[in-house]
Amino acid sequence: MSEPTGKTALVTGGGRGIGAAIALRLAREGADVAITYQRDAESAGKVVREIEAYGRRGLAVRADSADPDAVVQAVDRTARELGRLDILVNNAGIAPFGPLEDVRVEDIDRTLAVHVRAVFVASQAAARHLGPGGRIISIGSSLAERVPYAGWTLYSMSKSALLGLTRGLARDLGPRAITANVIQPGSIDTEMNPADSPEADLERGFIALGRYGRAEEVAAMAAHLAGPGGDYVTGAAIAVDGGVTA
Repeated sequence: MSEPTGKTALVTGGGRGIGAAIALRLAREGADVAITYQRDAESAGKVVREIEAYGRRGLAVRADSADPDAVVQAVDRTARELGRLDILVNNAGIAPFGPLEDVRVEDIDRTLAVHVRAVFVASQAAARHLGPGGRIISIGSSLAERVPYAGWTLYSMSKSALLGLTRGLARDLGPRAITANVIQPGSIDTEMNPADSPEADLERGFIALGRYGRAEEVAAMAAHLAGPGGDYVTGAAIAVDGGVTA
């Protein structure tokens, strides 16, 4: 696969945070990029305008990742309106946190719907469009590898599922020269987990580098996997966590 120039990508949850950083990095490297968003049309529109400022085509699709039909429609719409699909980035996520005894069944259902089912159905739909050199990149979490303090059982469980899902995709799609990998970010400074939050000092204590990461640092790894550097990488879980799992 060549550089992302001339390729088309879909980044779920691309209206802010890590997703927005990935969308913009891929656009900067020459890809047309579609993003999904759930509520914040203004932020999604801003990302699309920035994609277009790089001279690329951008598309914002409203889709709740908890709705499998909406996820599949977003994939198909991207391929239809932008002409093709080469890169799928499964990024959309939520952050359930709290005492184990407070977790409700509906919390479990929604978390698994967003973090696992949506990734499965999006990847399944994307596989109908991807050709040789296609890429599926999912955004997991360092909490799939190590849970340093309480409150993250549900989140960690859901992100751990991406490991098996990714390895299965790598085997299913490898004969078609399509790769599948999962990036495992640690504490990244975003709206979901700001570096100035009350819990930030606790989190920094577990990080070998002693600082939060930047969304652009996760985006750099996604761009690497989407480009020629990812040609022979598949079924892998790659940490971008400052050493929290070291």
